[in-house]
Amino acid sequence: MKTAYFSHVWGRENLTVRARYDELWQEVEAADRLGFDYAFSVEHHCTPRESWMSSPVAFATGAALRTERIRVGPMGWVPPLRHPLHIVEEVATLDQLLGGRLEVGLASGVSDEPFVPFGADFANRKVLNRECADLLRTALAADGPFDFDGPVHQLRGVELSFGSVQRPNPPLWIPTGDRSILRYLASIGGHTASTMIVPRAATATVYRHFADWWREAGWSGEPNIGYWSLVHVAETDAEAEARAEAQVYDALVNTLRYGSVQRSGTPAAPASRLSTADILAGCHDFKFLLDHNLVFVGSPATVAERIEAAAREGFFNTLFAEFAFGDIVGPEAIRSMELYAEGVLPRLAGFSPFAPAEEAPEGSEASADGVDGVLRALERTAAPVAAPYSAEEQNEVAARLEALGYID
Repeated sequence: MKTAYFSHVWGRENLTVRARYDELWQEVEAADRLGFDYAFSVEHHCTPRESWMSSPVAFATGAALRTERIRVGPMGWVPPLRHPLHIVEEVATLDQLLGGRLEVGLASGVSDEPFVPFGADFANRKVLNRECADLLRTALAADGPFDFDGPVHQLRGVELSFGSVQRPNPPLWIPTGDRSILRYLASIGGHTASTMIVPRAATATVYRHFADWWREAGWSGEPNIGYWSLVHVAETDAEAEARAEAQVYDALVNTLRYGSVQRSGTPAAPASRLSTADILAGCHDFKFLLDHNLVFVGSPATVAERIEAAAREGFFNTLFAEFAFGDIVGPEAIRSMELYAEGVLPRLAGFSPFAPAEEAPEGSEASADGVDGVLRALERTAAPVAAPYSAEEQNEVAARLEALGYID
């Protein structure tokens, strides 16, 4: 199992942008030194009370100049906000600067708020996101001028100044639970990710199918499947919980505004007993978050146990770990990372949640009833594996997930 140091680069009052970025670079350097697999950040715009990272190129360039080993990338670029050829050139440049250590994340966006200032097309964001992925693969595999026919952009006789170090292209991630996009990613050997606000019973089902499609497409090994959450490690559980409680609240409720959602009044899905609305509503309650293993706080041994249990339940093999949140930043966040590297990384190195579905433990979330049974039934009547879902089939999947208490 792998670990990514992940940072939203959340701003703080009474701190300059330069000082916040200085903290960021110290944390990225520590992640490289301590043996983390990845360093990832975001692209967020016009969010003065949340993320101060609006430039994926700034993050990747700063990390490139301060690291030697760790793989680096935006998680991810938001293609609908710009012409996709800009991203292609940035990818080629950053992969050269990193010496072939770039990971490429593409995010279609979940809210129209960042799109409004740019006059960008939110309704067609998934089409634009996939078009960018297709253009990346076409342009970076070319040895000279290339043509491209996308649903929105068409190019003729374009030749890049230079390509990427990694050929045909750097690893590609699209965080999603959309089954049609996951089918596409499986066909091209891509990777995906989710977040702690999505019920792990739902991600386990969908991502087990994704892993099956990935193998059926002929790729060796396993796809990378990420999962984002907050992490704080101290010498003891009591110390970690006492320090993290207020800072988890600050990050999830005050910064991300998760706690403003009301808990659903309908019966929760039987497999997880939680819906996304329930998780969001529970973000103000630290005990709720610990009881449901939604944040990873404790001693190294406890955090390792929590992550392994969550990975088995949610079927992910790459933790997107956010160590700097609230006022846990700089040296304190790095100390948490050091304890994680000493006591958690070695244990996770020999752990994998992946197993054939038929070998899943009895009573696990991959059982054939519940949401998995619904989706498997759809598999028998839907298009063959090689073909994407139609819009009607995708809507049916979403409707049935919603009926079971999940948000797809």
